[in-house]
Amino acid sequence: MQNIKTLKSLSFGLALLALGNSQTLYAQQKGDEEGMQNQAKARDQKEIDKAVHGWWATSMKTHDARVVWWREARFGMFIHWGIYSLPGGEWKGKKVDGYAEHLMRKEKIPRAEYLQLAHQFNPVKFNADEWASIAQKAGMKYLIITAKHHDGFAMFNSDVSDYNVVKQTAWKHDPMLDLAAACKKHGIKFGFYYSHAFDWEHPDAPGNDWEYNNPGGDKLLFGGANWYDVHPELLPKAANYVNQKAIPQIRELIKKYHPDILWFDTPSKLPLSENIRILEAIREADPNVVVNGRLARGGGNLNLGDYQNTADRPAEFFPVTGDWEAIPTTNESYGYSKFDKSHKSAKFLVQLLVRSASRGGNLLMNIGPKGDGEFDAADKRILDSIGIWMKVNSASIYGSTKTPLPIQNWGVSTQKRGKLYLQVFEWPRNNKLIVAGLKSNIAKAYLLADPAKKPLAFKRLSALDIELTIPAKAPNNLSGVIVLEGQKPFVTDSVRLLTSATPNNRLLAFDALLTGKGFKFGDGKPARYYVDGWKNKQQTISWKFRLLAPAQFALLLKYSADSNNSGEYELVIDDAIKPGTIETLAKGDSVKETDMGIVDLKPGIHTITIRAKDIKAEGLMRLLEVDLKPVK
Repeated sequence: MQNIKTLKSLSFGLALLALGNSQTLYAQQKGDEEGMQNQAKARDQKEIDKAVHGWWATSMKTHDARVVWWREARFGMFIHWGIYSLPGGEWKGKKVDGYAEHLMRKEKIPRAEYLQLAHQFNPVKFNADEWASIAQKAGMKYLIITAKHHDGFAMFNSDVSDYNVVKQTAWKHDPMLDLAAACKKHGIKFGFYYSHAFDWEHPDAPGNDWEYNNPGGDKLLFGGANWYDVHPELLPKAANYVNQKAIPQIRELIKKYHPDILWFDTPSKLPLSENIRILEAIREADPNVVVNGRLARGGGNLNLGDYQNTADRPAEFFPVTGDWEAIPTTNESYGYSKFDKSHKSAKFLVQLLVRSASRGGNLLMNIGPKGDGEFDAADKRILDSIGIWMKVNSASIYGSTKTPLPIQNWGVSTQKRGKLYLQVFEWPRNNKLIVAGLKSNIAKAYLLADPAKKPLAFKRLSALDIELTIPAKAPNNLSGVIVLEGQKPFVTDSVRLLTSATPNNRLLAFDALLTGKGFKFGDGKPARYYVDGWKNKQQTISWKFRLLAPAQFALLLKYSADSNNSGEYELVIDDAIKPGTIETLAKGDSVKETDMGIVDLKPGIHTITIRAKDIKAEGLMRLLEVDLKPVK
């Protein structure tokens, strides 16, 4: 059934692609635009047809079996480690801002000079068994490491190119052999990140425009992002890189190390046709290896990977259907940076893991080991704290599926085999926790941290709500887990319950009902968890919620707006209309908080709708959330 659904979804995407979603795939072209677009579509469509009617369709017959372990895992470790880890965000005595692993691009370092850095690389403190052990104790079920990042330097013993860790460093050692063995020892699935489309070392690959004047770089040469459509005569050069380095090295990784998963990124640097060719080579080499969703994807929801990838460094998750994975990092850089001290708390990351699982997703959490082979002390502390929580509460994560419950004001929930796991972020002070929207009866409630499973008292408040009597103190300060046992499937109601006992009831735009065509989601990073694309008056954003008792709330609307956003709107709550005007912000990603006044609400069901009254620019605004704060 899953395969049929996948093929149907793909067929829909292909239909859109066949109609020519040129605005998405072929924007900002010059010259004979129509002819080049048709040529590009024909090029890509040839590989799409070959895949869908042949090898890819065959591979999808074993898709569910291939991803069983990945769905069960829910939590993995991502590692960015390379010769860029040695300088750690510094070059020639200067701090280099941004991702530390992008050092070569940021500083426009020539290949020969970058190779001198490789000669100094000697991570004598590297211990594969320790790395795998730390991941295992943190509760991570799979580990993915950069076999080759955008700098083109292979962190394995490659026979394809001598630009690798064994042949060019003082260390002269292959860490991937050690890690593959260590992960197997500790029961962890093992895999590789491979930069297939970006390669700043190879003279034919996209990306290096400071030494080779190649397309795909910061200078936006040869038409910018769509260089392969604007200048198709350059494509054979990139195809040579794919044929001579990318595909052969990927085959090497599969043959030498037998990975469980392969992870790719930045597919837009190559045309879809080349990305599909790479995926075909992978499926020929190993039909059972899991492949992420950033290799072969295109317009019209086309994705030939085994699951979807959402945003980097997310703070919130936009709605996704099917299997998906997010990749936060402990600070801001993926590779090690000695200057990046912006480490997130273990509480934030545990709750991010719980929230991803509650929505049916995986969390692949990144760390950047230092150039000497050690984990940074701050990362160790975070992993240790997560491990303590996972040791007690992992049953609520592994093998869990998307919650059937509506959003709760105290946290989120996961489910597995007739059990609901309530992930309580805000432990009630009155010892009473209301599980809203649960129509099914439950047989038992207890703390997951209690080995004796001592029953918690509960009673039904209404046909939709159950009240639990819980201990005064939470079992931990990260996420206290309460187990509800009942009969699957759980029957629920979708309308959210708000309460004046909650300091702030947040209605995120990601969780709203979007009416009208054209809306798009932001990537979920801080200040970017917005809904965009608000271009006409037929579009509305709304939330429905319930109250059990009368309440008075202060309304606060949060949005961002750059020079492309301007206009007037109305916030409608029941019969009350509250007007507002968009204020353009100097910095587009800054968040504007607008006081929308106070409302008195009666018990029952209420609806908040935001609608455009007048759109004076390309769009109205990028809406993040509406908050309802109880007035004391």
